[in-house]
Amino acid sequence: MTEQVMLAIIGGSGLYSMPGLKQPREYNIDTPFGRTSAPIAVGTLEGVRVAFLARHGIGHHITPSEVPYRANIYALKSLGVQRIISISACGSLKEEFAPGHIVIPDQIYDNTHGRARSFFGEGLVAHISVADPFCADTSDQLESAVRAAGGVSHRGGSFITIEGPRFSTKAESNTYRSWGMSIIGMTASPEAFLAREAEICYAVMAHVTDYDVWHVSEAPVTVDMVIQTLHKNTALAQESVRILVRNL
Repeated sequence: MTEQVMLAIIGGSGLYSMPGLKQPREYNIDTPFGRTSAPIAVGTLEGVRVAFLARHGIGHHITPSEVPYRANIYALKSLGVQRIISISACGSLKEEFAPGHIVIPDQIYDNTHGRARSFFGEGLVAHISVADPFCADTSDQLESAVRAAGGVSHRGGSFITIEGPRFSTKAESNTYRSWGMSIIGMTASPEAFLAREAEICYAVMAHVTDYDVWHVSEAPVTVDMVIQTLHKNTALAQESVRILVRNL
């Protein structure tokens, strides 16, 4: 692979391209773990080589459990990617994390059960440290970029990943709150752990779309609610990425 890409953006629900990439070239990369979710678009943004990958495929046809996480991270590593910004939808489990806000978590809780979580196995054994699962330096830069772009951001908090594709019951949502979780989503695991195994810095820009189902005075989360909020925040995500890239 001749490309040497410094930064990759993994777009979640509602974000299927990265406007502003100059002279983009698409890569369809075969990996030992199959094909990526979508072709990886590589172009220049603010003078930096940047890759973009739509996590759920173009047009959103891949469920959270069906995302080829290992193929995606393997392919980005083969392009020389050093840092990944994951743009994800999330539900808030805290009153102060309101819809429209951005959360940059510092912890993760994996509550999934049906996903391949590692590159290792089948005779290849390794153990990695994930006490601090997100890259502090990349998270710092992301926080500064979101604020510079005019977003309301919260740094820190625990991001619980559920299997999906269904949303939580009220009993589940309130249980997660009692555990001290801050936000809830469906794709941060095993993506964060695979990035750590691949020695790629990884940080999350989590867009709060709703209050999950626990909030008594707010409507329970729906797909329309998630998509509408993400569409509103698309410009913020794109500007935040531009600012971050300028400061790399």
